[in-house]
Amino acid sequence: MIEFLDIFMFAGLCFAILLGYPVAFTIAGVAVLFAILGALAGTFDTGLLGALSQRIFGTMTNNVLIAIPLFVFMGLVLERSRIAEDLLEEMGKLFGSLRGGLGISVVLVGGLLAASTGIVGATVVTMALIALPTMLRNGYDPKLAAGTVCTAGTLGQIIPPSTLLIILSEVMSNAYQQAQFAEGKFTVETISVGQTFAAALIPGLMLVGVYIIYLLVRAYLQPSCAPAMDKQVLGTTSVRRIASVLIPPVALIIAVLGSILGGVATPTEAAAVGAVGALLLAGFRLSNGKSNLLLGASVIALLAVITLAGFTTIRLQKSELTAADWGLAFVAIVLLIIGISGLLQSVMRMWRSQLLAPVMTNTLSISAMIFATIIGASVFSLIFRGLGGDTRIEELISAMPGGEMGALLFVMALIFALGFFMDFVEISVILLPIVGPTLLMMGFDPIWLSVMIAINLQTSFLTPPFGFSLFYLRGAAPPEITTGMIYKGVLPYILLQIVGMALVWFFPQIATWLPSVLF
Repeated sequence: MIEFLDIFMFAGLCFAILLGYPVAFTIAGVAVLFAILGALAGTFDTGLLGALSQRIFGTMTNNVLIAIPLFVFMGLVLERSRIAEDLLEEMGKLFGSLRGGLGISVVLVGGLLAASTGIVGATVVTMALIALPTMLRNGYDPKLAAGTVCTAGTLGQIIPPSTLLIILSEVMSNAYQQAQFAEGKFTVETISVGQTFAAALIPGLMLVGVYIIYLLVRAYLQPSCAPAMDKQVLGTTSVRRIASVLIPPVALIIAVLGSILGGVATPTEAAAVGAVGALLLAGFRLSNGKSNLLLGASVIALLAVITLAGFTTIRLQKSELTAADWGLAFVAIVLLIIGISGLLQSVMRMWRSQLLAPVMTNTLSISAMIFATIIGASVFSLIFRGLGGDTRIEELISAMPGGEMGALLFVMALIFALGFFMDFVEISVILLPIVGPTLLMMGFDPIWLSVMIAINLQTSFLTPPFGFSLFYLRGAAPPEITTGMIYKGVLPYILLQIVGMALVWFFPQIATWLPSVLF
C-alpha cells in the first residue's frame, strides 16, 4: 500500500475535485495531506518542501504569465462594452438569409471574439443571451442551436491570444528543457509563446471551417433544423455599418497578434497593447453621440509613438545630446500626452457607464483563480515527484504497446478523460509537467504536441458533466433549453473536435508550417 501512495494521491485529487471545493485549495490540500502520509511512512523526503518557495516565487515573477491578466482585462472590456452584440447583430443580417446562416454567424463571431477576447465564459454567455433566442425564434433545432453557441464560445481557447496557450507554452517549454537535460544536452532550445500562438492559429481557423461545413451539410440534409431567416424579419444592413462594426476588433486582433508573430513585441507587451486598444474601442462604443475627436487623436498619437519607437531609440541619458535628440523627445512627450488623454476619456466613459468596476473586479478574480491554481499545482507536482509518481508515469508511458504512437495515444486519451471533470488549468499544470518530458524524449515536435494537447483541452469545455461551457450556457439559456438538449447538442461538436485532432495528427504541417516560416 505504501509504495502506491502516488497513485492514491492522484485518485484522491480526482475525488476531491468532485466535491466542489475551490480547486486551488483542493489541489494544495490533497498534496500536503499525502506529503504528511508519505513522511510518516518514510517514502517522502520533507526536505523537498524547501524548494517550494522558490517554485512559487518563479511562477509569480514569470514575465510571460503577466500577459494573462492583461488579456483577461482586454476580453472583459470588449465584452462589457457590447462590441460582441454589434458583431452578432450585423453578422446575423449578413448570413441569415442562408440555411444554417445564423449558426455560421455564431461560429464566425465566436472566432472573432476568440481572437480579440479569449474569454470563454463571457463569449458563451453573450451569445446565449443574444444569438440563442434569435435562433430559436427562427425555428432552429434547440439542440443544434445550443451546441453551436456552446462550441463557438470555446474557440477562445485555441485561437490566439489565449490563456490556455500561454499556460501551455510555459509548461511545454519547461518540459522540453527537462527532456533535453535528460538526454545530456546542456545547450537547450525552448519554445516561446509566439511560436505556440503561430502554431495554433491555422488549426483554430481550421476548426472554424469544420464547424461551418458541418452546419451547411446539416442544413442541407435537414432544412427544418436550420432554416433561413425571413427577409422581412432579417432587416437590412450596409457595407458602412458592417465595416464600422468589423474593422475595429479586426484591427485590434492584427495589432496584438501581428506584433507577437512579427517579433515586434513580446506576448506581455502585446497584451498591454491589446488592453489599451480595448479601452479605446470601448470609449468609441460608449460615446452616446459625444465627440470622439480626442479619442481619434489618441489612436493616431499612440500609433505614431509605436512607429517612432520602431525606427529610432529615444534616450536622454547620453553624455552628449543633439538638437535632434531633444526634438524627438519633445515629439514623443506630446504624442504620449495626447494618447494618455484619450485613454483617460475612455476610462471616464466606462466609469460613468458603471462598467469599469465590474471589469476590474472580474479581471482580479479570474487572474487570482488561475494563479492560485498554478501555485497549488506546483505544490502537488513537487510532492507527487517526491513520492515517485513521475518515475511511475514515465515507466507506464514507455511500456505502452505501439511504441511512441501508442504512448501519445494513451496520453491524449487520458487528457480527454480527465477533461470530463477537470479544468484545463488543472490538467495543464498537474499532468503535463509529468508526461510532457517523457513524450518529448520520444522525439515528438514540442510545437506540434502543444497544439494537439490544446485542441484536446479545448474539448474539456464541452464534455459533460463538468464542461465549463455547459455551465455557462445552462445559466444563460432560455428555460425551454434543457440540460439534456445542451448535452445532445454538443455531442456532434465533440466528435468534430476529435476530427480536428486527427487532421493535425495525420497532417502535422497544419501546426508546424506557420511557426517554421515566422520563427
